Amino acid sequence: HQLAHAIFPLGELDKSEVRAIARQQGFIVHAKKDSTGICFIGERKFRDFLQRFIPARPGDIVTTAGTRIGEHSGLMYYTIGQRQGLGIGGIEPGSDEPWYVVDKTLDKNRLIVAQGVDNPALFHSKCRITDLHWISATSNQSPGEYSARIRYRQQDTPCRLVASESDTAIIEFSQPQRAITPGQALVLYRGQQCLGGGTIEGAFNS
Repeated sequence: HQLAHAIFPLGELDKSEVRAIARQQGFIVHAKKDSTGICFIGERKFRDFLQRFIPARPGDIVTTAGTRIGEHSGLMYYTIGQRQGLGIGGIEPGSDEPWYVVDKTLDKNRLIVAQGVDNPALFHSKCRITDLHWISATSNQSPGEYSARIRYRQQDTPCRLVASESDTAIIEFSQPQRAITPGQALVLYRGQQCLGGGTIEGAFNS
């Protein structure tokens, strides 16, 4: 019941409106550049921050067919859907389309890649979420129609909650989703109401 006492004075305003109010009030931060980084590491590069705490394990970069085409510097540095920084351009023979990360196999320390921004290996129709949490005990927590968001600023996507057990659930999307990333949050909505969500554990099609 703690949320009942929370006040969100900016809840109905978008960022441009907040900046305008800040400018009117003379706040010097009104023109501050937007930040998309991680607030608690400051100006440091994310890779440098990770290296301080997690030993890097280089390994093979392989295609979806299992062909080794390069070496990665540590799986922690790459995310599903990533294009930049792979260092595997210009491989002959083959297509000149860019390579994208489509999977990571932790047990073999392999980075799996495929060519093309719309490669089928990047798309999945279902995902499993863990640490499922419902904001309200009165939320409809049963299988049924919802909408979901799997990344920041993404449009809500129609989906179905097809199975749920304690703190896990299976989500089926109305259309296959690109680059569903384990470890990211999936948030469930019904209309404008945020009902809850969980952590993406994995994506699949069958």
